[in-house]
Amino acid sequence: MTVIATLEQQKKLFSPVFSGKTGKPGTFGFRGNLVLKEAAKYADEARPPEIMADQVVLTANSEKIPFFGCHVDSLAHLELIVETLKPYLDPQGKFFVFAGNIDISEKYFIELGGFEFNILPLDEATVWNELLECFNLDRGNIKKLGSGEKIDALADASLKFSGKFENITFEKGLEVMGPVRIPENRPV
Repeated sequence: MTVIATLEQQKKLFSPVFSGKTGKPGTFGFRGNLVLKEAAKYADEARPPEIMADQVVLTANSEKIPFFGCHVDSLAHLELIVETLKPYLDPQGKFFVFAGNIDISEKYFIELGGFEFNILPLDEATVWNELLECFNLDRGNIKKLGSGEKIDALADASLKFSGKFENITFEKGLEVMGPVRIPENRPV
């Protein structure tokens, strides 16, 4: 069973835009939302998740996730990402978390739970477009690819990424983060 199939079985993947094989053998991709905290259930009533990571893009093989990107409303949710994905994250992987409550001019590098995360602000753009820009990928070349191949291209480009962000602890990140901003009409 693949990591994505396992996460689907655990009902952690939500609203998939893409979920399936990419162009690389043994590689699977996902775009959608990741459930970080379930809502309390009352009398078997289905409720939407309490906390989610949105705009998720990831690649996985049968055992690990080597590439992951998402948006969360608060940097504090990084702890939930690690808790949710810890068994699956590749310690050598490239992980990008766009937090809605960090200063728009700041970028951080945080190690948490044995994994290294690039923490970036996200104001009005999308995770996808911001990652394309971070990795200097030509939108025209990407546009010609199929959905799975686009995710492959993004994951491959992440391997060459070496942003020099301020290295801080998670605790320091919690100190410097601002209040959660939830802008209206945010892109999905």
